[in-house]
Amino acid sequence: MSPLPLPPVVDPLLAYLDWAGVAVFALSGALVAAAHRQTLVTFIFFAVITGVGGGTIRDLLIGAPVFWIHENATILICVVAAGLVWLLPARIWRGSTLLWLDAAGLAAYATYGAAKGLAYGVAPIPAIGMGVLTGCFGGIVRDVLAGEPSILMRPELYVTAAALSAALVVGLVTIGMHGSIAALIAAAAGFALRALAIARKWSLPAYER
Repeated sequence: MSPLPLPPVVDPLLAYLDWAGVAVFALSGALVAAAHRQTLVTFIFFAVITGVGGGTIRDLLIGAPVFWIHENATILICVVAAGLVWLLPARIWRGSTLLWLDAAGLAAYATYGAAKGLAYGVAPIPAIGMGVLTGCFGGIVRDVLAGEPSILMRPELYVTAAALSAALVVGLVTIGMHGSIAALIAAAAGFALRALAIARKWSLPAYER
């Protein structure tokens, strides 16, 4: 029997983006648990489900090994994030902290998700979809479990920012740019768009007919 093929090699910087996305989304999940005054166990649950949700669906769709199953680091990152929210003074997390963490996680995760899709042979346009799914799905699950309105049901620029990051990294890699440089540009652009949307209340026009 021939050995199984090795998984595609993903640029090391992109792997760091993956960890960054997991960390900030895990923090955002724990913050939602804090807002609802839940127990530490619930903090950890929300951190894990938010941190790994999008990446899990992505890996199942592209035929990759689910990224957190064969290592300890990802779940540990989520547990540490939950512990930080639990232990640090509440004033640190007040205000718009959740929005900014979510913006950073969205850009990093959408960039990584699209790049990983390309690495596993996904066509460019579906790879963009993988990036959007990776960036958005964990937050959607978090909001549904918390009984809060999903970000998708609000007109503000959210999915658009994820799509920008995903499309940029796919486009830049496709024309031959080095993966690390493409990832930095894409993640920065997606975060900038989401940040401007938060600061200036930008939104897309809603259907009114």
